[in-house]
Amino acid sequence: MPDVGPTVTEKPAPERCLAIALENVTPEGLGAPRVIASGRGAVAEQILQIAFERGVKVRTDSDLAEILAAVEVDSEIPLAALAGVAEILRYLYQTDAAQPDKPAGGQDTDAD
Repeated sequence: MPDVGPTVTEKPAPERCLAIALENVTPEGLGAPRVIASGRGAVAEQILQIAFERGVKVRTDSDLAEILAAVEVDSEIPLAALAGVAEILRYLYQTDAAQPDKPAGGQDTDAD
């Protein structure tokens, strides 16, 4: 089983920061996960800040991040990245399922 990297609770150093945000479900329920945000440096810091504020789990996988950084925003992830992303999503769903106060997928049910 591949190592999906540690769960991140703090932002990395700005000069090394690369962040990719994925959306797992398309409106039609079909297709691969999509890149919804991608950036380095200050943009990556903003992506991470938004994720932390919204309680989105963040994982570290520098090799996978580099592959996904080449993907256009609003595009499906490439086949080469599918296994790595699937492993991370499986881990995150299992973690969420173990928390009785949250539904699978990490989304809170309370409306803002």
